[in-house]
Amino acid sequence: MEENDQTPPSEEMQSLTVTPSSSSNPTTAQLLSLEERFQLVRSVGEECIQEEELRNLLEKKPLPICYDGFEPSGRMHIAQGVMKTINVNKLTKAGCKVKIWIADWFAQLNNKMGGDLKKIKAVGEYLIEIWKAVGMDIDGDKVEFLWSSDEINSRAHEYWPLVMDIARRNKLPRILRCVQIMGRSEQDELTAAQIFYPCMQCADIFFLKADICQLGMDQRKVNVLAREYCDDIKRKNKPIILSHHMLPGLQQGQEKMSKSDPSSSIFMEDEEVEVRTKIKKAYCPPQIVEGNPCMEYIKHIVFPWFNEFKVERNPQNGGEKIYKSFEELVSDYESGELHPGDLKPALTKALNTILQPVRDHFSKDPKAKDLLKRVKGYRVTR
Repeated sequence: MEENDQTPPSEEMQSLTVTPSSSSNPTTAQLLSLEERFQLVRSVGEECIQEEELRNLLEKKPLPICYDGFEPSGRMHIAQGVMKTINVNKLTKAGCKVKIWIADWFAQLNNKMGGDLKKIKAVGEYLIEIWKAVGMDIDGDKVEFLWSSDEINSRAHEYWPLVMDIARRNKLPRILRCVQIMGRSEQDELTAAQIFYPCMQCADIFFLKADICQLGMDQRKVNVLAREYCDDIKRKNKPIILSHHMLPGLQQGQEKMSKSDPSSSIFMEDEEVEVRTKIKKAYCPPQIVEGNPCMEYIKHIVFPWFNEFKVERNPQNGGEKIYKSFEELVSDYESGELHPGDLKPALTKALNTILQPVRDHFSKDPKAKDLLKRVKGYRVTR
């Protein structure tokens, strides 16, 4: 084929341009100061690349677009359900629009649900039902759920040239370093589809006109690839990377939750007794905070949800105490003032309170009930 020096396809999608505008109807975000909005958005991420770019974006663009994506790959654990809801609600409060990419084609590429697209789509519908039930701020158009198959098919002329350009500009070793985003390693025996996957996920960022990539720390490498691609095409405004914390599994040494190991995490529709059993068996060494999954749950789920942590004890064990900060809790736990035998029941009660509306929804709503039954019957595949 004849070569010619074409403008990179992504240049049509200058989504990251920052242009001010005015509005006559003040929103919650407009009532917050720039610093308040910045701190709210920044609190979502364990890491931010780069903070000054984020501040500039919030100052100059009235409706920044944040993107997050999920493979529909099985039942939803509490990090994907509750932590994501907490983060999305912070972003919408700060005046952002959130695009949630239901990555059905990506799940098929990665052999989730055995590559059965019909099952994958059912899991995607189940994910949306959970986010609605747990309290994600989806009123109006602040949050948009987008199916990758539908969006790519409808704008294929934009998407595939972009994917091809990203693939053309990167060597295979650079792409292989990104396979962590799929829960794979460079040493795994990968299919050609799984090698193509990072180029597609990188393209998603520009295709969705995202200003902020709000994904987990495990997705960091492909988000950095997107920033490097901006350098390659001499694009000034790069996507800001806001990587959230990854909750560990409940057992000792589990760096992250696993859908294939039910004991490693709390699922969003777990019954009260299941939550109680899992927390009771969870790793929770006395006086040790580092590497303690129960403390992680309290820090990243309970405190952001309730702004406090309530412990109920017998008077001889110290009586009831309400912690207003995680630091106060850490102090008591490290000193031995608070024992795992008292912390675990309090954590169980808090989690069950958060999850009860989800249980109610899946027991009373016919569509949700049917989806859950089907998803529970699917075999999780890698």
